[in-house]
Amino acid sequence: MDAATTAPANTGHPRRWAILGVLVISLLVVVLDNTVLNVAMRTIADPKHGLGATQSELEWAINSYTLVFAGLLFTAGILADRLGRRISLTVGLVLFGIASLVSAYSDTPGQLIWARALMGLGAAAVMPSTLSIIANVFDPRERGKAIGVWAGAVGLGVAIGPIVGGLLLEHFWWGSVFLINVPIVVVGVILVGVLIPESKDPRPGRIDFVGVLLSIIGLTLLTYGVIEGGESGFGELKSWGTLVAAVVVLAAFVIYERRVEFPSLDVRLFANRQFSASTAMIGLVFFAAMGAMFTSAFYLQLVRGYGPLASGALFVPFALGQLVFAPRSAAMVKRYGPKAVSTTGLLLVALGLAGWIFIGATTPIWVVGALFFVMGVGMANVMPPATEAIMAALPREKAGVGSAVSNTIRQVGGALGVAALGAVISSYYRSGVEDSTTGLPAAAKAVADESISGAYGVAANVGPAGQALIQHANDAFITAMHYSAIGSAVFAVLGAAVAFVWLPGKRPATAPAPTTAESLAEEQGVELVDV
Repeated sequence: MDAATTAPANTGHPRRWAILGVLVISLLVVVLDNTVLNVAMRTIADPKHGLGATQSELEWAINSYTLVFAGLLFTAGILADRLGRRISLTVGLVLFGIASLVSAYSDTPGQLIWARALMGLGAAAVMPSTLSIIANVFDPRERGKAIGVWAGAVGLGVAIGPIVGGLLLEHFWWGSVFLINVPIVVVGVILVGVLIPESKDPRPGRIDFVGVLLSIIGLTLLTYGVIEGGESGFGELKSWGTLVAAVVVLAAFVIYERRVEFPSLDVRLFANRQFSASTAMIGLVFFAAMGAMFTSAFYLQLVRGYGPLASGALFVPFALGQLVFAPRSAAMVKRYGPKAVSTTGLLLVALGLAGWIFIGATTPIWVVGALFFVMGVGMANVMPPATEAIMAALPREKAGVGSAVSNTIRQVGGALGVAALGAVISSYYRSGVEDSTTGLPAAAKAVADESISGAYGVAANVGPAGQALIQHANDAFITAMHYSAIGSAVFAVLGAAVAFVWLPGKRPATAPAPTTAESLAEEQGVELVDV
């Protein structure tokens, strides 16, 4: 009997690749927003051409989005499984489009911060829906490849965002970087309605209201504590007290989910080492990479003096590495196994981050581009296999929960990285620059000591002494950036150790990869009950 008659039928949707294209468009709008904002920060801070936002207000324009996004991701995944993934995706896109319109025409930093929070609500509905729809319309044998394309779309968004943002800022007002989301949303909503079938959990059980509430409170407290720690220092009561409260609430969530009949998240899945290792890898790599990316935007635009378009173009190698290699990761995993691919990917990320230790004010700019490319190639070989392992640990009808776990870990890990490594930057920058600001008035000294962008603002108003202040600020920032790079690289290496120790190696050719929670649990010796 030939292979054609013995091979199992493909259970994927007939239009699955067209559906994937629609999901990529939906994903792009969320990714574009964050990368566009990175190049727009300096313009928004300008009192004449922007909103005159302070450093703290700029951080909250980013963090309000993160706070709502991370806090509601898990709940959005649960609701998508119960109410329907297509309707969840549609509602999320509409909310995101409305919030983008409000952001574009904000008159004050406060309005922008609240509009960004609404964008986070829309993104929380969009992100898990895209990944859970992939899990439902693709056969498990094709899912790894589809997730690789999905991850490559993230790289495409990272590439397009800064360039589009730079072009818009050079020709239009700052609000245009948000207005660009609206036509993408309109196209996305139309295509979602035409092409994507509705899917939901056929046996949702009762809604776990207590678990949902605990997850929202716990994740919100965790994200807020991390953000506040990055701004005020983790020694402040508002920071560590909030983090302690987050740990208590999330511990209560775990205990409750273990005992309830219909849990929002079967926490026993974390007894599966592949599931746990994959979530840990995602958290660690985003902790390392996002903190470095946030820092590099200030280095490129201030220390090196590049405009929004030029600095945006320098992020293209990072995106190119993901765009080229992420779709190939499934074949790499099949050939070499998840352990080898993920460990190598994380070590490449660590190498790219460690290179920043040697970056100075006059380093050839191609070196920066090369480091970004190495990081992108590494990320391309971490995210797809880790995400596929998480999605494979759940049956199709629970795909929204799996997607929410993956995205929540990624978002919280990124927020932790920006906050913790931002705190390292602030601490070393302040200690390096404070001696050179002693002759300034108290108010000006406080601004210059707070951040390098503050020092540049002060330097513009102090006459001939401004150039010396800028030189001291640049030196202090670069030193701080080196210490931050060391921290980033250490966390990436820690992620590589997790992958090397706990991920499985290459499977024998006769052993099919497990594709459900039950088969993964059986492999690891974990007993699961049907929920």
